[in-house]
Amino acid sequence: MADITLAAYTYGSILFDPNVPCIITQWHSFANRQQFQAMMNEALACYQEEAKRTPLLGWLADTRQMSALTSDDQHWLNTDWNPRAYAAGIRHICIVQSENVFGQIAAASYSTKTLANKEYEIQPVTQPTIEEAKGWLHKILQQPVLSE
Repeated sequence: MADITLAAYTYGSILFDPNVPCIITQWHSFANRQQFQAMMNEALACYQEEAKRTPLLGWLADTRQMSALTSDDQHWLNTDWNPRAYAAGIRHICIVQSENVFGQIAAASYSTKTLANKEYEIQPVTQPTIEEAKGWLHKILQQPVLSE
C-alpha cells in the first residue's frame, strides 16, 4: 500500500504509511519559520489522531530535500515541539538523511540537542534511504516497551 497523503504544500507533505505504521513529514524545499512550525504542528496533530486507532505508531522525518534550519527553529524543536511530541507518545524519530550538507548539519544538530535534553527521551536515528528508515522504524515499533 502506498503512503497516504494527509496534507500537501509546495514546501512539504504530511503522509501516513499504514505498513510501518508511521506519520511522515516529507520536506520538498525550504520552509520559512511559519511554514516549518505550522507543518510540524499539523503533523503532530495527525499523529495524535492516528495514535487513537494505531497504538504502535512511529514518526519519520524525510529530510532528503531539506536545507538549513535556523537556530530559532532548532531551539523551537528542542524546547517546544519535542516535549509535546514526547507527551503524545513519540519515543523514536527516524530521519532520512538529507542530500545536501546544510540539511545534514540541521539533522545532526537536532539529534545532538534531542539526545542531550533530560526533560524527555526521544531517540533520533538517521538512515540513508526512505526504505531503510521505514524498515528500522517498523522493527523498533515491534520491540517491547519498557516502563517509563
